[in-house]
Amino acid sequence: MPDITTRQDIELLVDKFYGQVIEDDIIGEFFTGVVKLDWTVHIPIMYNFWETILLDNIIYKGNPMMKHIQLSQKKTLAPHHFERWLELWEKTIRMSFQGPKAEEAISRAKQIASLMKFKVENVS
Repeated sequence: MPDITTRQDIELLVDKFYGQVIEDDIIGEFFTGVVKLDWTVHIPIMYNFWETILLDNIIYKGNPMMKHIQLSQKKTLAPHHFERWLELWEKTIRMSFQGPKAEEAISRAKQIASLMKFKVENVS
């Protein structure tokens, strides 16, 4: 299996991941019911986010922390939601990629989820 090295790899990863997320019994509702995302807008943002994180091409502009805090105000994001997100993310990566960038994608997602979980739980 290849490693994650190009924008096309990021797009494949994000597309496969969100294909699982929207069908998921635990976190799918956040994307399809609570927020009702416009996927034509959201998915390219996720491509840019992960390309910035993994390929050091600084093209993402946004504040994901604030988006998740606002989301949790609509419907509480609990620890098991973050755990499920990470489980699906790692599963998606392991199905299609292997190598240093794939491992970094898993590690960075764990860091991001940990920080978001902390911030969401500690908003006053």
